Amino acid sequence: MALNNWGPQDLSAPAKRQLPEVAVQRGMVLEDVQSGWVGEVTRVEKSGGMHVVSLEDRRGKTKSFQLGFGFLLEGQAIRLMPPAPRAAASAVPSGRTASGSVRVQGQRAQVAKASRIWVEGKHDAELVEKVWGDDLRVEGIVVEPLHGVDDLKSAIADFNPGSGRRLGILVDHLVPGSKESRIAADAMTVPGAAGNVLIVGHPYVDVWQAIRPKVLGIEAWPAVPRGLDWKTGILRAFGWPHETAEDVGLGWQRLLGAVRTYADLEASLLGRVEEVIDFLTVP
Repeated sequence: MALNNWGPQDLSAPAKRQLPEVAVQRGMVLEDVQSGWVGEVTRVEKSGGMHVVSLEDRRGKTKSFQLGFGFLLEGQAIRLMPPAPRAAASAVPSGRTASGSVRVQGQRAQVAKASRIWVEGKHDAELVEKVWGDDLRVEGIVVEPLHGVDDLKSAIADFNPGSGRRLGILVDHLVPGSKESRIAADAMTVPGAAGNVLIVGHPYVDVWQAIRPKVLGIEAWPAVPRGLDWKTGILRAFGWPHETAEDVGLGWQRLLGAVRTYADLEASLLGRVEEVIDFLTVP
């Protein structure tokens, strides 16, 4: 009769090594053991009751894999787990909005007022909405992108500012001696602008730079060579796709996704936005 495989000799066999469990995070670089695919985590989503991770390789191509066993992280085999809850430092505190204001409970958004916040472009508008959107809906203030300030004077004249029709305008690269500073000064000569229009700005070439570098895991924003489109240069320095307008849009969404609260932004932007909101809401 054959010996039973469950004999005492098996009790001394080495136990199966238990792999470390690691919560998936955007930005980590993983290797799928079975296919050999190596890429950066760009997206994690739940599909059909399971979590799926998207890995983007150095050529910008993406493949999706189910979480679990079969991944290497820095050469070590791991069990890839669903995302961990937001860290307390980057999460919005209970009872607070992303801007740090006390959250107004049970109050619906007000009907939009005639006053407006203008920002230079879509990305600026999305960033302001993400951090200050809850506050602005309570106040009934709408954010609108300008898509550049070259024609700011005419735009203000068309808006026809006056009592109850105020404008707060946030301008990129508003520093002494810049083209933007001259445009802003000329725009304030529009009839009705005095006392009803406030133009403020931050010192950055683009609002992207208002995200604190450490939030992105870098020490400083990359330097872009003169003559190269700034956003293209930033994406290229990060090793991200950068050749098309779609690449730029996707790159911005990755950056915006790192922003959780006002604490993830530079003080030079925070102060200016708060100044505009006070101008439009304080009698």
